[in-house]
Amino acid sequence: MKRIIITILVALLGFNSVAQNHDWAQFDRYNQDNSSVTCRPRAVFMGDSITDNWLSIDGEFFASNNLLGRGISGQTTSQMLVRFRRDVIDFNPKYVVILAGTNDIAKNNGVISLENILGNIQSMCELARLHKIKPVICSVLPADRYNWRPDMRPASDIILLNQMLREYAQTQRIPYVDYHSALKDGNDGLPAHFASDGVHPNQECYKIMEEIVLRYPK
Repeated sequence: MKRIIITILVALLGFNSVAQNHDWAQFDRYNQDNSSVTCRPRAVFMGDSITDNWLSIDGEFFASNNLLGRGISGQTTSQMLVRFRRDVIDFNPKYVVILAGTNDIAKNNGVISLENILGNIQSMCELARLHKIKPVICSVLPADRYNWRPDMRPASDIILLNQMLREYAQTQRIPYVDYHSALKDGNDGLPAHFASDGVHPNQECYKIMEEIVLRYPK
């Protein structure tokens, strides 16, 4: 029995040590890039893997339009809100373009209600406005499946969240970028010719998104 108790205590201490050293919000991801920014960006794109991959697939879009991409794969709105100061406010951009929420629906960070997802995005918008940064809210991209959550069917939750985001944006006079309507297929998913996994856009899809989003941050 004594040996079992000691084993449990060692395991708990080890877990606590890992937790203390875990950069949950991933502040470190853009530390080096942030330190090399020398001029005020026109906009910062805040998001998850969709924004992260966008910068990798079409970096020229960001460079030629004086945009910063600050997406981190797998992140939820709670993590984005925590790093919002470091990765957005500190640059004093004219705009912040927020594309977030699909990983919350996928429960990447545990269960969260649609109301609380909306609340995190509202908080980001309020922080932006407090610092004279104009927020732009993007719809969550269509998806009828997640390959890392095969038991989930997210399409209807995405539609509900987008309705909430649109209503908030209209009430607050914030631009709302409707990617969902432009990209969805008959199942309210992202078609294979835009995303082989039904979630992450390819270059063709990003080109359409670029054309749409550039109508908003003037």
